[in-house]
Amino acid sequence: MKAAKKPWVFNKVGPIPNALISALFIALALGTLLPLVFVVVISFSSEASIVAKGYSFIPMEWSTAAYDYLLDTSNYIGRAFVNSIGITITGTLLGLMLISTLGYTISRPSFRLRGVYTAFIFIPMMFSGGLVSTYMVNTQVFGLKNTYLALILPGACSTWYAIIMRTFFQTTIPDSIIESGKIDGASQLRIFVRLVLPISLPVIATIGLFLTFAYWNAWYGAMLYLDSSHRDLYPLQYVLVSIQNSISFMARNEEYFTSEITKTIPTESSRMAIVTVVVLPIACSYPFFQRYFINGLTIGAVKG
Repeated sequence: MKAAKKPWVFNKVGPIPNALISALFIALALGTLLPLVFVVVISFSSEASIVAKGYSFIPMEWSTAAYDYLLDTSNYIGRAFVNSIGITITGTLLGLMLISTLGYTISRPSFRLRGVYTAFIFIPMMFSGGLVSTYMVNTQVFGLKNTYLALILPGACSTWYAIIMRTFFQTTIPDSIIESGKIDGASQLRIFVRLVLPISLPVIATIGLFLTFAYWNAWYGAMLYLDSSHRDLYPLQYVLVSIQNSISFMARNEEYFTSEITKTIPTESSRMAIVTVVVLPIACSYPFFQRYFINGLTIGAVKG
């Protein structure tokens, strides 16, 4: 009588398929990494090399002119960099607090108004109030114009993320944990902070990562709510977009400027230098979220 095969034998991958799968994933990883490397190489290419040879992994001449051009405005960009860091950290923490508490509230069956609140959350997801009404409410009603809050509050509470958080709490947090907290006499706030949040790190980190991306890359809000007399409030993205627009304008209308000015501006390489300055800080923060981010994407896929 033949012995039954162990279950793990059916999941074992042979050496050849394992090598092919590994090669495939290495190729995919290189495919995602090469564009970033290409951008960095172009940012260190001289303008003459780009004009003569085009974009290339091996330029004819290396140059730091693009970064020197950005460093010439280091005081301006440095202040904008600090602004973006503060806005990103504050907005992400505030957003996580609002979204998690809202999601937990409407996920509890004992909350009588959860259906009403859920309906109010769904309405903005389907019908937007429009740009004009949003601008009027934020400036005329709340008085957010020319303040840091104008760059933080409008994007702090996402209804889509609140629905994701609600679904996570409903499907992942056991009711027995909530009941045990109630039996011990804990309040809802204490149950949420001490019992629910430690279990919810994957979804919190996932939403926190997306909020971080959104705040770090935001520049449209600064264009709407900040006047030119409040340049000290400009975030990094808006400053870099303004610099890029100025460079592009001078490049398109070079006949109206002196040749010395147009020759000293690294038009093409500066674009890639701006992309590098924008991408690298947020790319360096991703490894800190990676473990929780992967768990957040796969949470609920397998139930024991």
